[in-house]
Amino acid sequence: MSAAPLLVVCALAPEVWALRGGDWTGAAVTPVLARTGMGPARARERAGALLATGGYGGLAVAGFGAAVGPGCRPGDVIVADRVQGQGAFHALGSAEALAAQLRGRGLTVHIGPHHTADHVVRGLERRALHAQGALAVDMEAAAVLAAAAELRPELPVAVLRVVVDTPERELLRPGTLPAGLQAWRALRAAVPALTAWHRFAAPATETLPSTLPQEAS
Repeated sequence: MSAAPLLVVCALAPEVWALRGGDWTGAAVTPVLARTGMGPARARERAGALLATGGYGGLAVAGFGAAVGPGCRPGDVIVADRVQGQGAFHALGSAEALAAQLRGRGLTVHIGPHHTADHVVRGLERRALHAQGALAVDMEAAAVLAAAAELRPELPVAVLRVVVDTPERELLRPGTLPAGLQAWRALRAAVPALTAWHRFAAPATETLPSTLPQEAS
């Protein structure tokens, strides 16, 4: 039986680098890492092109992100159980399974709503999103999931963000690397959880010899 690869999309190159260095030995087949660039328009266009041409067995949106309320620290992982933004709402039914895998690898995990904006969110706007129930905000997830809903609605999907930016300590500009190594290490440590989630969400796959993930051109 031939297994279909997991597609992992990130906005920025540092996120791809962090993930690429993780432990992918549990992958059913060589995964594909892709960088979309920042913002919903780029993310939807890039994800749509990949999903239209490739046969994938799962889709994960992964990378660094911003917490919008108290209780999260840099290096914590926020797993989305639903994503809203860009005029759409996406429920993610396997969030608990992914969170359990992440916790099993020693990571601190929060599960909750995730909001996608078309701009960098700061200050009062973050607090307003938190008051509406959101735990994290980014600029790509909803756009990627919209492309998946249109082109591959049956595809298992997951969204996780490693916190680098909190309301108490906001980044000065988008794309800034984490001040320390916590977030980088946490994202890299999340890789085995992603491969385990893929096996859970796409049980038809079998474990095959795998190599380092390939990057989409």
